[in-house]
This record gives sequence, structure tokens and C-alpha cells, in this order.
Amino acid sequence: MEIMDIIKEAFIFPSKNLEKLAIYIVLMFVLSLLIVGGVFLTAFSFVDQSYLAIVGVILFILGIILSFIVSGYQLGILKSGIDQVDEAPSFDWKNDLINGIKLLIVSIVYFIVPAIIVGIMALITNVPGNMMRVIQEASAGPANATVMVNSTGVATQVVSDHSIAALGTSIAITGIVAAIVFIIFAFLATMGQSRLANTGDLGEALNIPEAYRDITRIGIGKVIAVILLSMIVVAVIEAILGYIYGQIPQLSILSMIVTPYFAFFTQRATGLLYSDIA
Repeated sequence: MEIMDIIKEAFIFPSKNLEKLAIYIVLMFVLSLLIVGGVFLTAFSFVDQSYLAIVGVILFILGIILSFIVSGYQLGILKSGIDQVDEAPSFDWKNDLINGIKLLIVSIVYFIVPAIIVGIMALITNVPGNMMRVIQEASAGPANATVMVNSTGVATQVVSDHSIAALGTSIAITGIVAAIVFIIFAFLATMGQSRLANTGDLGEALNIPEAYRDITRIGIGKVIAVILLSMIVVAVIEAILGYIYGQIPQLSILSMIVTPYFAFFTQRATGLLYSDIA
């Protein structure tokens, strides 16, 4: 499919599946209640009844289970795009739960790799050493400043410019590398999720070299264009709605519908994108 056809088809897809979207919205609402209820009861248990903490933990556990089901269902939407079927998948609680857990594993693997790379880069640029030097100079500063004030009446700078510059440079280099690496692996993770939706095989999803080859098969430019356009569409509409919410706060309740709609849209767009090579 052409890039704009993918965006257009994905955007109208939720409106063709209002019943499934409505169920998804209810699940998201229940998920929010479970998380908020868990936080509230756990916090309140410290000042009142300890048994409320147990109830709070139970709500958290239920929330986690439901979050797996929701994310697993999103994988089903991605699959519907790969298969290019117009109907959203039916909810299959057990299968969605399993897929949600698989999806979490995929996300962890695809982002632990760049985290390790960034950690190594931090060591190469000596971020820990430079930070320790700044901390040591800062901690020694009050005593030195007291001596300086007692002797001359003028306090000097606690941390040297050299130490600050060294820390700033190492953090900047590490930050740039981190941004590049995490963006690259975010695209790879998208392919990994698509591979999981297409095959249902966790091993295939975690095959990072093949995920990279999938990007080249589809076309690097097309992958970037579809993902960025999806993000831009969401960002623009969210900005417009944000302004409207600011003018009419009561309408902010629409976010309960808009956010799930965008979830359908982005997953569908990714699936249609991957359908080129499925």
C-alpha cells in the first residue's frame, strides 16, 4: 500500500469497528479504576486499616492482568492490518493475555540492548568519574568556602569550570548516542512486534537481525514516513483537542474515547505497513 493510503485506511478503521472500540474503551476505563483504586487504598492503609493494603495489591494485580489483555488485543489489531481484513479481532481473553505477556518480553529485549549500549558509552565518556569529581568538589566546598570567607571575606566557586565542562561534555555525548540508539531500536521494536503479530512466535519476534531486514525489505524511508506521519496525526489532533479542553474543560472527558481511537489507528497503520512483506 502507498503511504497515504495506509494513513487514511488506518484512520477510518476504528469507525468501522465501533462495537470493538466501545469494549476497548470500557476495558481502558476499568484499567484506570483498578490502578487509581490500588494507589488510593495502598496509600490510605498507612493511616487507617492495614488490610486495605491487601485490597490495593489485589487491585494492582488485576490491573496488571488487564493491561496485558489490552496490549495483547492491540497486537490483534496489528495482525488485522497485516492480513488486511476490515473487521477488528474479537476479544479472546486467554490469548490476549498470553500475547500481552509476549509483547512485554519483546519490549524489554528490544530496549535493554540500547540501555546496555548507552551504559557502555557512559563508561567510555567517563560520566561516573566526572560526576564523582563534581560531587567531591561540591562536598568539599563548604569547608573551603568558610576558610576563604574567614581569610579574605570573599567566597570562591565551589566546583571548578573544568569539572563542570568535563561532566557536561560526557553527558552530552552520551545523550546524543542514547537518542540515536533508542530511536533505531524503537523502529526495530516495531518490526519485532509486527513479527510477533504475524507469526505468534516469540523467537521470530526477538530476531533483531531479521527485524532490521524487514525494515530494509519494506523500505527504510517508507517505515520512517508511516510511523512519523502516524505520530504527527496524533500530535496535531491532540494539540487541537488540548486547546478545546482548555476552553471547555467539560469536554476533556472525550479523551476516554480519543485515546483508544488512536491506539486502534496506530496499530492498524503498523500492520498495514508490515503487510507489504507478510
